[in-house]
Amino acid sequence: MIFDYEYMTKEQLAGFDQYKYSAVDTSPVSKYITHPFWNWSLKFVPKWMAPNLLTFTGFMMAVVNFVILSYYDYSFYASSDDFPDSLSIPVWVWFVCFFFHFMAHTLDGLDGKQARQTNSSSPLGELFDHGLDSWQTLFLPVSVYSMFGRGQTGATVIQMYFAEWVVLFCFIISHWEKYNTGILFLPWGYDICQLGVAVMYIVTGIAGHNIWNVIIPTPTITGVLIFQVLLYGGFLLITSPQSIYNIYISYRDGSGKNRSLYEAIRPLFSTVLLMLLCTVWVLFSPTNILEAQPRVFYTMMGTTFSNIACHLIISQMSNTRCDVFNWLVAPVAVCSVLCVSVDITQYEHYLLYTTTALVTLAHIHYGICVVRQMCRHLRIYCFTLKKPNVD
Repeated sequence: MIFDYEYMTKEQLAGFDQYKYSAVDTSPVSKYITHPFWNWSLKFVPKWMAPNLLTFTGFMMAVVNFVILSYYDYSFYASSDDFPDSLSIPVWVWFVCFFFHFMAHTLDGLDGKQARQTNSSSPLGELFDHGLDSWQTLFLPVSVYSMFGRGQTGATVIQMYFAEWVVLFCFIISHWEKYNTGILFLPWGYDICQLGVAVMYIVTGIAGHNIWNVIIPTPTITGVLIFQVLLYGGFLLITSPQSIYNIYISYRDGSGKNRSLYEAIRPLFSTVLLMLLCTVWVLFSPTNILEAQPRVFYTMMGTTFSNIACHLIISQMSNTRCDVFNWLVAPVAVCSVLCVSVDITQYEHYLLYTTTALVTLAHIHYGICVVRQMCRHLRIYCFTLKKPNVD
C-alpha cells in the first residue's frame, strides 16, 4: 500500500522501546488553571475513547478554524481599515473560532490524562500529540492575523512573517532542548498563549476587530505592537535563555546527552536553512510573492517546518542522531535559487502553489506512514483501545 512505506529505521524503533516520558512543568497557569480544569473535564470523557482520537479531534478543530478564516479572509483584508471595500468577517465566526480553539486546547490537555486513565500510554501518543502540535504552529499565528488585519492599521505581511518564525523557533527550541537534556521542559508561554488567543476571539466578537487598532492613542500603542512585544520578548528573554541554561546545566551535571557542539546544534540546521531560504525568496521575489500570496506562503513554510520538527521529535524520543538536512527543504531551495538567478515572474505563483501542494502531500504521507509503522511495531491501533489480533 501507498501508506506502508517505512520512514523510521530499525534503530529508531528499538529506541522507542526504551523510551520513558520525562517532562517538567512549573507554569503557575498549568498548576492552578489548566490542569485543574482538565482533571474536572476528564470525568466527561468516555473510558472507551482512545487518547489519540482526542488529539486528532482537537487538531482538526484548529484546521477548521484555519479553513473558516481562509474562506472569509483569504488575504487578511477583512479586518483592515486600509481596505474598506473588503467584506468584514461575520461576528458569529469569532465565537465559532473561540469554541474550536478552546476545545482544541482542552483536548490537547486531556489526551495524556485519558491515556493514563485507560492504561494506554505509549510512545505513539506523545509522538502523535507533539507531531500535530508542530503543524498547529502554523494555524495559530495565521488565525490571529485575521483579527489584526493587514496594512498600516493592522500588521504587514512581513511583520507576521517574522512573528510566525518566532513561534516556529519557540517550538523547535523546546524539542531541541529535550534532544540534548532528555527532559521536556514545558514552556510557560504555551498555556498563556492558548488562553490569550481564546480571550482575543471573544473580545473581537464582542467589540469588533477595530479594538486592536489603537489601544492607547498617545503614544500610539496598538494590539499588534503589544502582540509583537510579548512574542519577541518572550522568545528572547524567557524561552531561549531558559532552554540554553537547562542545556548548560545538563552538561555541567552530566545529566544530559553531553554531545559535542556540532552534534548538539545539528537538529537546528534544517530550520535555520529553511528560514534563510524563505527569506531570500521573500526579499528577491519578482512578484512580491509574500504580498500577493501570504496565506499560501505561510502554509508552505509552516508545513515544511512541521516535517522538520517531526524528524527531531522522533530522534529525541528514540535517542538517535537527528538528520542534518530535511529533504522537504529542497523544493524551497530550488524556488529561492530560481528567484535570484532567472526571471520567474510568469511562473512564480505556480511555483509557490506547486511547492505548497508538494510539501503538504509529502508531509501527510510521512505522518500517516510513521503512525502506521509505529502501530505495527507496538502492536496497537491508533484510534481505538482494542488490541490487534496477533498470530
